[in-house]
Amino acid sequence: MTTQYQWINVETEGHVATVTLCREQAANSLSQALCLEFVEAMGELQEADVRAVVLTGQGKKAFCAGADLKERKGMAEAEVRVAVHRIRQVVESVAALPMPTIAAVNGVAFGGGTEIALAADLRICAREAQFGLTETGLGIVPGAGGTQRLPRLVGVLRAKELIYTARRISAEEAEHIGLVLEVVESEGLLTRAKELAQKVAANGPIAVRAAKWAIDHGLSEPMARGLQIEEEAYERVLNTEDRLEGLRAFAEKRPPVYRGK
Repeated sequence: MTTQYQWINVETEGHVATVTLCREQAANSLSQALCLEFVEAMGELQEADVRAVVLTGQGKKAFCAGADLKERKGMAEAEVRVAVHRIRQVVESVAALPMPTIAAVNGVAFGGGTEIALAADLRICAREAQFGLTETGLGIVPGAGGTQRLPRLVGVLRAKELIYTARRISAEEAEHIGLVLEVVESEGLLTRAKELAQKVAANGPIAVRAAKWAIDHGLSEPMARGLQIEEEAYERVLNTEDRLEGLRAFAEKRPPVYRGK
């Protein structure tokens, strides 16, 4: 099933949804119209029978070049505040999805583009991809989670260097510092992302969502509280049909068929 907005495309195959930013002519940059459509689509995915989401950009040159600076140039200060808020909403709508998300970074990802990727659970990229929180080079700061998510992912020292210098990094360096899971050839990127999504979708969806919740909520807590959160996550799966199906499938030596119940 495909849902076509003006600036994004949502295609669902089985339990996997692929969301594509469709402004190839503008490097898939975040116009206000695209931001509004994106947040609407993420809201619909919240309630959909989807077990994994792949995020990518149209074409081969750009995943997302960040804010639409041509549009931003003509804005008054109050309008800029609204525009930045909308980009924050885009990024947070990705982070808020209960199912795992995979950013398939097909080209450059600068500013808000990198921040969208950071909000995803997993990141893979094409060999031609580049990343960068380039905002300080424009006299601003990352405003959609970059100053918080990047240090948690790659460490404070490396994050400060990248943010202070506005330096752009290659796919290989991104993999080296732990920003992305793997680098693949561009023609195989989406296939690889969907393969990964299908592996996620084959597992118990209640369990996967509970595991994501435990990781996301426990990571910044002291260990004792984190273990309590893990216990709460386990409670979510105890009284489910999926848990019993997993045991039956193991005993019968067959793949489990999970129904999310």
